[in-house]
Amino acid sequence: MTKRKWLFGVAALALIGIALLVRGFWTSDGAAARSQAAGRVVPVEVATALRKAVPVRIESLGNVTPIASVAIKPRVDTSITAVHFRDGAEVKQGDLLFTLDGRAIEAQIAQTEGMVARDKAQLAGAERDVARYTDLVAKSATPVVNLDNAKTQAEVYQAAIKSDQGLLDNLKVQLSYCTITAPITGRISAAAVKVGNFVRQADLPPMATINQMAPVYVSFTVPQKVLPEIRQALAAETATIEAVIPGEQKHASGQVTMIENTVDQATGMATVRATMPNEGEVLWPGTLVTTELTLRIEQAVVVPSNAVQVSQTGSFVFVINDNVAKVQPVKVERTAGDLSVISSGLNGGETVVTDGQLLLSNGTRVNPRNAKVAGS
Repeated sequence: MTKRKWLFGVAALALIGIALLVRGFWTSDGAAARSQAAGRVVPVEVATALRKAVPVRIESLGNVTPIASVAIKPRVDTSITAVHFRDGAEVKQGDLLFTLDGRAIEAQIAQTEGMVARDKAQLAGAERDVARYTDLVAKSATPVVNLDNAKTQAEVYQAAIKSDQGLLDNLKVQLSYCTITAPITGRISAAAVKVGNFVRQADLPPMATINQMAPVYVSFTVPQKVLPEIRQALAAETATIEAVIPGEQKHASGQVTMIENTVDQATGMATVRATMPNEGEVLWPGTLVTTELTLRIEQAVVVPSNAVQVSQTGSFVFVINDNVAKVQPVKVERTAGDLSVISSGLNGGETVVTDGQLLLSNGTRVNPRNAKVAGS
């Protein structure tokens, strides 16, 4: 029994010693780690918050539509004898596009001209009869009824001339339809018919379509809550728009010219239309574009958007003072490109961290590099 107690005592002392030894190691390692963390300097990239003029913008998706679009259709039933344009070419108002076979109409015109000439000859004879009967009636050499009949016959020929002349004018109009010219300036589609095809007035597909390319419309929708701001900008003539085309480096600029007179009750969105000069044909009808509507320019504090961090308590940035990082809560009002507009938390001129935030905490010493000015 005494031996067993002695063994238990030895074992207990051994366990106590091991525990004390391990505690010493952990305490030593933790102190070393804390000491190393306190002396660590984190390299970071920084930028300077700047107070500057920043545009107030609304972004949306828009669609490019032509101001004028004309479908070319035949107005007579005949065949095509010539196509005078290249598919997809730019055409000007008055350019010759199609020539149709007008020989049948020309023959009808010649026939009608002969009828008009016949009626004029008959009218001349009737007028001579009227003159002769007038002299005879004055001499009481013929009854008055003969004079009346001659006048009636002359009036009949006059009416026949008018009728034939109207038919002739109509045929000339029909003949003019055999020469089709561009009614507007724009870019024409591929010809749906070629030489030799027979076309009819009742054909539904157009022979070709011309879209006006400059200027064009860009239509987009905005939430109804921003309509008052847009209307104020229109009244102040500060509402401008830029259209960004996917895959295109150039931006097209224009002016807002119309707000639809009703809001879609199903979506709460209103349609806005801008007129774009589109002189370089950057915008193509039917293209889906990103629109940036600028309402006004106002002074605000901006920082690079990558400087703003988000936590459960809100947005914040790391501000550097004497090479020490400090957490500064901020309120982001909106973004403008790659900049964030700060409504509260910064006054401008502060140095904020833009890269390396993952290794920072409140009070961490830093080594700033590549200091930049926001928006430069």
